[in-house]
Amino acid sequence: MITGSTDGKIMVRRCLVTFKPFRIFVVGIGFFSLCFLMTSLGGQFSAKRLGDSPFTIRTEVLGGVESRGVLRKISDMLEVILKRMDSLSKLDNTSTTDARRLDELSSAINRFQPAGLVERIQAIAQNVSNMAIRVEQILQNSMVQGKVRDGTSSQCEVPRDPRFPECPGKVDWMRARWTSDPCYAFYGVDGSDCSFLIYLSEVEWFCPPLTWRNHSSPPTQHAQQPKTPKRQAAFRTDLSVLLDQVGTGKESLSFMKRRIHRLAKQWATAANRLDTKLEQRWRDQKKILVHVGFLTEESGDVFSPKVLKGGPLGEMVQWADILTALHVLGHNLKISMSVKELQGFLGVPPGRGSCPLTGPLPFDLIYTDYHGLQQMKQHMGLSLKKHKCHIRVIDTFGTEPAYNHEEYATLHGYRTNWGYWNLNARQYMTMFPHTPDNSFMGFVSEELNETEKRNIQQNKVNNMAVVYGKEASMWKLQGKEGFLQILHRYMEVHGTVYYETQRPPEVPAFVKNHGLLPQHELQQLLRKAKLFIGFGFPYEGPAPLEAIANGCIFLQPKFQPPHSSLNHEFFRGKPTSREVSSQHPYAEQYIGRPHVMTVDYNNSLEFDSAIREIMRTKVEPYLPYEYTCEGMLERVHAYIQNQDFCNPEPPFIPANLSRQGSAGGSRITGPLFVTLPNSTTLGWASNVTAPPAWPPLSSLRLLVSQEGQSCVEACQSAGFICEPAHFRFINNKEALRGLEVQCEVVDSEINHILPAFSVVRRECGLQRDPLLFSCAGHSPKYRRLCPCRDFRRGQVALCRDCL
Repeated sequence: MITGSTDGKIMVRRCLVTFKPFRIFVVGIGFFSLCFLMTSLGGQFSAKRLGDSPFTIRTEVLGGVESRGVLRKISDMLEVILKRMDSLSKLDNTSTTDARRLDELSSAINRFQPAGLVERIQAIAQNVSNMAIRVEQILQNSMVQGKVRDGTSSQCEVPRDPRFPECPGKVDWMRARWTSDPCYAFYGVDGSDCSFLIYLSEVEWFCPPLTWRNHSSPPTQHAQQPKTPKRQAAFRTDLSVLLDQVGTGKESLSFMKRRIHRLAKQWATAANRLDTKLEQRWRDQKKILVHVGFLTEESGDVFSPKVLKGGPLGEMVQWADILTALHVLGHNLKISMSVKELQGFLGVPPGRGSCPLTGPLPFDLIYTDYHGLQQMKQHMGLSLKKHKCHIRVIDTFGTEPAYNHEEYATLHGYRTNWGYWNLNARQYMTMFPHTPDNSFMGFVSEELNETEKRNIQQNKVNNMAVVYGKEASMWKLQGKEGFLQILHRYMEVHGTVYYETQRPPEVPAFVKNHGLLPQHELQQLLRKAKLFIGFGFPYEGPAPLEAIANGCIFLQPKFQPPHSSLNHEFFRGKPTSREVSSQHPYAEQYIGRPHVMTVDYNNSLEFDSAIREIMRTKVEPYLPYEYTCEGMLERVHAYIQNQDFCNPEPPFIPANLSRQGSAGGSRITGPLFVTLPNSTTLGWASNVTAPPAWPPLSSLRLLVSQEGQSCVEACQSAGFICEPAHFRFINNKEALRGLEVQCEVVDSEINHILPAFSVVRRECGLQRDPLLFSCAGHSPKYRRLCPCRDFRRGQVALCRDCL
């Protein structure tokens, strides 16, 4: 009966060998029949993604190659349990209570009868976790009792060392709570003071090393990751390996794979172009983990069920493009879509996340989202603080420094459910370049060749409009009847609203509703339409860029007053004070007319005039370079090779700088910042050696904001971008002198508007906490010192010398 599966033979052999020395023969018989049953099934079941418990496997009847792996996993888990029981069987004087618990466990196992093979496998899978936990508890309690009887718990004296003041308190905590997480037992904690001190000195760092222990290796938290030889990254144009890595089983993953496959040729072309542009220079290959937290079962994954029902796709679009960019750039990529996979990739010890990692972090970079960050905190324990410099958080709407700084946010009213992680603000990566304090990750839109562009212009229907809104709820906008009637007077109105059985009542009768369209059919519709019109929601999605790239004009409402966390429910609780002036501020500010028109929908005359102007206007398909495949590859390449948040930036001390070409490196005596030619801004003095920085200091443009104006606005109005990496170079008296600011007092404080000064009081303030350097901060009483920079045409994330 078992000849059909080699893995099954191995499993039965394991069970036979394991049970031979067992005195608890009833349990052995129960487990033997369990092993026999699994081998009989062969490959009839496979695993879903794993849940929270390190021992949990949920199964379904699928079949295929995965089933052998699942059999091996269950076999390994059973062997763990058997080893625990073997330890139990060797304990002398086992208490009556322990024996009773073992009998209960034996009875529970033997209740599995060979009636309904699939049901039996499912029952086994559901109960392995409980069995493991119960055996672990029995073993731990018995070992504690044995230690107490032997008197070994008092062999180690808790040290009173002023260098380790927390040690006694941690030992007390361990005495009371060491069984609260199986990870402590995993590290050898057995309930004795000796085991507590070994753990607290060698795994954590709260107690001094024990003199009688071998200290050849440092504590886990202080262990330095051995430097591995650098490997060169080579561009990849074959995406088949990536498509296999993304996985299956969810409609969200299927959507992402379809997108990756559809854009494969464009990614390949972009890779060849960028390789030529970079002149095939050396690029370090990085080990990268991508953990898509919002798609895990543990986070609730509300997105996957809505993919085919008009739900939001923007996040999945971005994640698909991030995965593709990292793969095409040639990095060593691992993808996690469950907490169990995350634990496995990180080497998290089994348990509930109270213990640190067992070794160095196996990745150079980890890309995740806020859900994933929370999951990492839960399962990495103390290790997250050490390794958080490797993390990049994909954050659609941005996180400002005042919300990111935990203590400051709590004290000054900036605390939300999403901020307070104390990261460098540039570790947050946004969908659009709206928050210069963060890094701009972006996504890509499909790029048309010249032939496609000509065909679009020839086939445009001048009086055809498509509404941006595929969910019926988006059509519930109050007052929409007025402007839709005006639109209908001039144009044929089309919709792509999802419905199951009957037309959504929110959609007016004159609208030709196509239902939810596959991506390629939506593209064809946009290539015919003249106008793509937004109702004000969703905010900042990818669809307007796709419409503009297909030759549409995008019409959107102007928000008066602008929407923000102070006045709009959607933004309430988000870690930003950013004011959104329209449905799509990027389209308004960076693209603009004639491709984008932003008007007051409540003003019927203005709306009517805009429709007539659109019908007269001819536009070509347009896509900003930063949203092409090449643009995204260029940007992500620059970040990976140049951003480093793990090596602390040395304090910038102007007095230590020297003149270029001076004998012996003489100290500077002239100004550090000088007025640039044909400009009112200051730049780095050309005769002063610039310290190493990225972006380089050649891109710095120093200016002063108006009262109440942020550095985001001040730099933008001068044609530049605020660069938070340059704050540390202008947070000094030399910058104040260069700007001819009159200061009677210069203080150093913790405040997100600093460095800044008050003209009335002649007070100047410098920033004491680098985490609070903020482009976004503003105050009606202060003018701010703003570190702006230049940028490459079509690539706002990079300065001219950044490549």
